[in-house]
Amino acid sequence: LAGTVPEEERCTVERADASLTYSLFLQRFAFSRPVILRGVTDNSAFRDLCTREKLLAAFGPLSVRLSTANTYSYRKVDVPFQEYVEQLLKPQDPARLGSDTLYFFGDNNFTEWGPLFRQYVPPPFRIPGTSPAYSFGVAATGSGVPFHWHGPGYSEVIFGRKRWFLYPPDQTPHFHPNETTLAWLHHTYPMLPPAERPLECTLHPGEVLYFPDRWWHATLNLDTSVFISTFLG
Repeated sequence: LAGTVPEEERCTVERADASLTYSLFLQRFAFSRPVILRGVTDNSAFRDLCTREKLLAAFGPLSVRLSTANTYSYRKVDVPFQEYVEQLLKPQDPARLGSDTLYFFGDNNFTEWGPLFRQYVPPPFRIPGTSPAYSFGVAATGSGVPFHWHGPGYSEVIFGRKRWFLYPPDQTPHFHPNETTLAWLHHTYPMLPPAERPLECTLHPGEVLYFPDRWWHATLNLDTSVFISTFLG
């Protein structure tokens, strides 16, 4: 099932291009709703450094910290990056619990990975009073993070496709905290009345999603994916 998950029938997240101004971003999106941005940055140089071969050559022996793919409690496991890519980067088992699913995202050594992150061009729009922090990830088909929320931020897909599901802060989604996004999509999503469906869209390489503060969101990688988020804290 992990390799056959489709994109949504209709993207319900608004899109904007390079014509979006900072003042319009603050007025329409920054504090109220998500938006998908395209063409606001050029990360072709960063993308060139993120192929499987180049990442393994640069970071293969280094230890990375994996997190479990559940919502409220996270187990951490340290493994060499090469071991993660070659042995653990496999399609998600739909029957596997989030607490038994290891996922590389967010726990990066900024000393060792710093040269890579310095090549990334973040989205140009800032939220007043915040500063950016990067979280880099590599994930397999069918993997993802189940519903959770935190402060505002961006997420850009470098390789692959990533499907997003979002709810506003006052609309808590129906989910089990130890159920993977893939299992939720198969078991819970089809039963939701139209009024209880999330906003959703699939990001393609070069597209950036902005999500406001405290918005619930879950992700599902439709392909083996490389991605980077910019958290505004």
